[in-house]
Amino acid sequence: MFRFNSVDESGSVSFVGPAHGLKVLAAACSKGPQTTQELLDYARTYDPDWIEQIRLGLMVFDEHNIEAIAPDYEAIVTSEDSPDHRAFRIIDATTRARSMQPAQLGLVVVNVREQRIIQIQNSYAELNRKGRGRIRSRGVPTRALFHYELPETWSIVP
Repeated sequence: MFRFNSVDESGSVSFVGPAHGLKVLAAACSKGPQTTQELLDYARTYDPDWIEQIRLGLMVFDEHNIEAIAPDYEAIVTSEDSPDHRAFRIIDATTRARSMQPAQLGLVVVNVREQRIIQIQNSYAELNRKGRGRIRSRGVPTRALFHYELPETWSIVP
């Protein structure tokens, strides 16, 4: 499992995801997203259940937290990484600190604003500018493949 952070003009979000999420997000970046919302919209094509889990996590977070993390919600953000760990917005020191803790496979920042994928830690596999992956249905790989190639405007930082 990776910890992913996405940065755009409106702020940053943090979420966990499976190993194949690295290619899913790279493929979404190849479509030219301008916002985290667009990044997730594009990624939904490749793994709809994972993206829906992220969106639901952000909706729940937004219901409970406004300018800072609510005291009763802090335990949810700071809990150990698991496939069920909820996505959250980076809005204060607690969420910022949590967002910078790698999961088992590492920590990757997708900076939509600057068009960079920053692999702070990647213990899984090299991310290439061009690649392919399996489309997921209900979290399970299908026989269908997706292909991607990042535009020259995007950079991958090891």
